Amino acid sequence: MRLENWERYFKRNSIDAILAEHVWEHLTKEEAILAAKNCYLYLKPSGYIRVAVPDGFHPSANYLDYVKPFGTGMGSDDHKELYNYETLSKIFESVGFDVELLEYFDKEGEFHCKQWDSDKGMITRSSKYDERNKNAQLNYTSIIIDAWKR
Repeated sequence: MRLENWERYFKRNSIDAILAEHVWEHLTKEEAILAAKNCYLYLKPSGYIRVAVPDGFHPSANYLDYVKPFGTGMGSDDHKELYNYETLSKIFESVGFDVELLEYFDKEGEFHCKQWDSDKGMITRSSKYDERNKNAQLNYTSIIIDAWKR
């Protein structure tokens, strides 16, 4: 979203929270940085954006094929980036946010999950809420972060 559009609807430093579930992967790296900057401008001090994207460190080759740019999954033909927790965090940290990791796979394929409140931003494509995660199998998860404005 361009800055002029934000200015039409919001005042700077006026928004408490923003939710972006499976949006950032549809942006180029340059667009992602610009979008993060815009969010930072319009969030109140101590406001946050909760972001969820497909997880590039997910250990399943089928999952990665499904979510990668031009992968087999619905909507992946418009994916521009496949993030991991490091690359996604870097986008938000580069514009001044403090990043809190809520769910993600690390480089070794180990899943990390911190308790998070769905009332502060429901992420359906998560370990807890995605219906594809049955019988203790993490078939579909996302990197989930909260990026806090300093």
